[in-house]
Amino acid sequence: MSESTPSAILSSMKNTLKSLGIPAPMEESREAFPVLISTIISLRTRDAVTRMVSRQVLTRAPDIDAMISIDIKELEQLLRPAGFYRQKAGQMKRIAKILKNNFEGRVPGSMDSLLTLPGVGRKTANFVMGMVFGVPSICVDVHVHRISNRLGLVNTRSPEETEFALQKLFPIEEWTGINHIMVRFGQRICRPAKPLCNECPLREGCPSGIKEKY
Repeated sequence: MSESTPSAILSSMKNTLKSLGIPAPMEESREAFPVLISTIISLRTRDAVTRMVSRQVLTRAPDIDAMISIDIKELEQLLRPAGFYRQKAGQMKRIAKILKNNFEGRVPGSMDSLLTLPGVGRKTANFVMGMVFGVPSICVDVHVHRISNRLGLVNTRSPEETEFALQKLFPIEEWTGINHIMVRFGQRICRPAKPLCNECPLREGCPSGIKEKY
């Protein structure tokens, strides 16, 4: 991809998604607690299931006090379709109590504080920082990690390495949008298995060679 800048590559992905009629992501809420809970639910879960389960959970426990009060067995049942439901239920209950006791009943707006919460890693913290608090952040999930390496933008082994490598490549004003674009591009075009290379606008310069395998 030496002939294209990282920003141009990102723009090409975005334009392709528009031409395919794939809309930009629409979050049901940008309030801190619902976004945090929905992001935890989304871990290792498909988007459609995340949306359904998030609505169910947030209807019953829309805020910190309600999350503390809800019976954990009921919460587990609400979370069951999303997988790892016992683990996620326990994390949510603990997070709610920590927010109540240590953060004055609010989701903290700093990376360091978010990372102290049970089950919250850099992916979740970056998403909350970008979506809720407007802090430029690169949320690296499996799609962002895979595509960045396939295209030769980075040569990294972990999502955290990818995050810091991408920070050096992209201007800060593009950071938050990277996840939104690459996730949808990874779901529709640059899929984990059998990527649709013939539909990819970056196929001519892609160094991965994956297109030759299918």
